[in-house]
Amino acid sequence: MQDPLPPPSSSSSASPACDVITSAVHSASCLSAVDRRRTNTYTHTHTHIHTHIYLYMRPPPGAMATQELQINESLAHLKTESESLKTKLEEERAKLHDVELHQVAEKVEGLGQFVMKTRRTLKGHGNKVLCMDWCKDKRRIVSSSQDGKVIVWDAFTTNKEHAVTMPCTWVMACAYAPSGCAVACGGLDNKCSVYPLSLDKNENLAAKKKSVAMHTNYLSACSFTNSDMQILTSSGDGTCALWDVESGQLLQSFHGHAADVLCLDLAPSETGNTFVSGGCDKKANVWDMRSGQCIQSFETHESDINSVRYYPSGDAFASGSDDATCRLYDLRADREVAIYSKESIIFGVSSVDFSLSGRLLFGGYNDYTINVWDVLKGTRVSILFGHENRVSTLRVSPDGTAFCTGSWDHTLRVSSSFSFSLFSVISLSPEVLLTHCVFFFFFFLQIWA
Repeated sequence: MQDPLPPPSSSSSASPACDVITSAVHSASCLSAVDRRRTNTYTHTHTHIHTHIYLYMRPPPGAMATQELQINESLAHLKTESESLKTKLEEERAKLHDVELHQVAEKVEGLGQFVMKTRRTLKGHGNKVLCMDWCKDKRRIVSSSQDGKVIVWDAFTTNKEHAVTMPCTWVMACAYAPSGCAVACGGLDNKCSVYPLSLDKNENLAAKKKSVAMHTNYLSACSFTNSDMQILTSSGDGTCALWDVESGQLLQSFHGHAADVLCLDLAPSETGNTFVSGGCDKKANVWDMRSGQCIQSFETHESDINSVRYYPSGDAFASGSDDATCRLYDLRADREVAIYSKESIIFGVSSVDFSLSGRLLFGGYNDYTINVWDVLKGTRVSILFGHENRVSTLRVSPDGTAFCTGSWDHTLRVSSSFSFSLFSVISLSPEVLLTHCVFFFFFFLQIWA
């Protein structure tokens, strides 16, 4: 067995190749040491410079405290200034409030009590009725429901003329076009869809559907403007929007509510460019449709505003809220002028509308009733029972002879308080109708004689 190789010798007898290798390793070690010293010196210098820059730029502790104090003082000053402006605004409003509504109405004769009667009951929805609207022909009604259906009714005959099944349940909004040739609807699908109507009752309306508006949350209300070409919508995303029906283009958006917008109503004037909206932030805002700006805001309700409706002249509007009150706001005086409530009424108001003259205010309540208020006197003049669940929607017909209510009891009811309205005459039996005709014949015969 051979001995292991001996270790390399450091004697002068080593080969020249070993000397070259040893010299190269020593030179590399020296070079590495020089590079490390240079790197350390650079790093130390760079860190030193950054430290000086940081110490130079950072304000001393006393200056930071002074800066925070100045910010707090500025905020306090702005808050004080805003409160001062708010006080001045209330003072200016008070100057316009020269007389109370009940003082003006003292010399006006009261309406007295009158009786209303249900003339028609429309049955066909399979779940809660959430919204309805009249056609301009004073005869047809469109309604939407939680069952996902939109139905067009003949209110005289109670027949269903059209029915559309939406892709979602909770169809919370519907509206008739001014021409009567289309209806719009939407809900939890976040969209507003327009369906053209035709005389063919068997036509598939879903095939002609046009998606017009798209929100980021549920659609709560919709209303055509004075033409079929534009539609106004409100949504749970806290905004309202104006859309072009043909192209689906967004024409104007309205931002100002701090929570869900639940309702809207367009000013009655044909040239009116304003609308009012109400929402979960307890505010009723009046908007300029051209600029998209909120021009008036009212915040006197104590809970969500479920419904808003313009006075027929367009100078005021009414609102209904979960705080169990209806309120009247005068736009010219820029303030609330009347509250319609009773201690015995503890349930919220879901929908409001005015009579054609503006003297009566109809309110649908969550206690299954419809209360009728004298707008000037502030007193309740009638109450209508009949629904078996909360009244969710209420609209007066375009000619003012009747009003329709929708309820969570799955039905719509057409009611009237006028003895000889068109609905009441059609409801009469042939014998009674003949008697009335004979009476009027002899009555007019005596006049002509």
